Amino acid sequence: MLSRHFLRSKVLQAIYAGRYEGDDTIMVLKAFEYHIAKLNELGVLQVALLPKFVEVGVSMLEEGKKKFRPTEEDRNPSMKMGDNEFVRRMTDNFELKRHIEQWGGCWETHEDLIKEAFMDFRKSDEYRSYVNDEEHSFVKDKEFAIVLFRYLMNREALRAVVGERSLLWEDDFDQIAQYNFMMLKTLTEENMDEAMMWPVMYDKRQEKDEADMDFARQLLRNTIATREESEELTKNHLQGWEFERVSKMDILLINMAVAEFTGCPSIPEKVTVDEYIELSKEFSSERSRLFINGILDKLVAELRSKGRIVKSGRGLMEN
Repeated sequence: MLSRHFLRSKVLQAIYAGRYEGDDTIMVLKAFEYHIAKLNELGVLQVALLPKFVEVGVSMLEEGKKKFRPTEEDRNPSMKMGDNEFVRRMTDNFELKRHIEQWGGCWETHEDLIKEAFMDFRKSDEYRSYVNDEEHSFVKDKEFAIVLFRYLMNREALRAVVGERSLLWEDDFDQIAQYNFMMLKTLTEENMDEAMMWPVMYDKRQEKDEADMDFARQLLRNTIATREESEELTKNHLQGWEFERVSKMDILLINMAVAEFTGCPSIPEKVTVDEYIELSKEFSSERSRLFINGILDKLVAELRSKGRIVKSGRGLMEN
């Protein structure tokens, strides 16, 4: 499920954090794979909050009926949320239940925060519109569940609970929430049942996921292995710049691009350039973006002339 752009960013972070030493390839690779594996835990923690919220909310509605002086709404609350078919199917899914048992149980000890979230959400137009709508269908239930998921992901107190589990997740929370959001939208009445393979961030059983991870592993190894060569090539094209004064992040981005140019025959050069320009926007500066773009253009020309770039299949496109 993770995009190659996202995996490139994780390779970048792993190498940078590992001080980019050639002798540390195994250590850096292990750190990278550990981080990716932890993203499955983050994804499940996020998804697990949805059925837990519904469970706690329904319990609060039941408790409201027992108030000493209940209001009319307390006495006769809409229990429609508790009958949400989409959430019920999530709760019944065998694999998701197993994932939640393994990774997602932290919400049991934070029900106070979930209760506060429900009290606020109950006042929202989205909640009132849903419970007052007489139509009850899987599609309507799914739409409501997705709105609720977005609300929960933006609830700061709940985000903080997740952040406390791992420092690795500070920069990943929103990206993984977006992946989960898109994943939930793909689920349908036809494909969502107890036996469905529940989608996670990285699933070894999925051919595409494993192919993308193999790409990332090879990119990491190649970047470290060709470091000295790549840096020598870069030095030859610096004009008005001293290599020692160039940002280490910029050098790493250039080295990764060179490793991809020469080691990934199925990826067009233009795609590689665009990817590392985007990464420079995320991890470096506007000035760095222009610098990296200029250096990569020169390196592509030199590597082509030396026969170091050999593309095949999809890699021949747009070159």
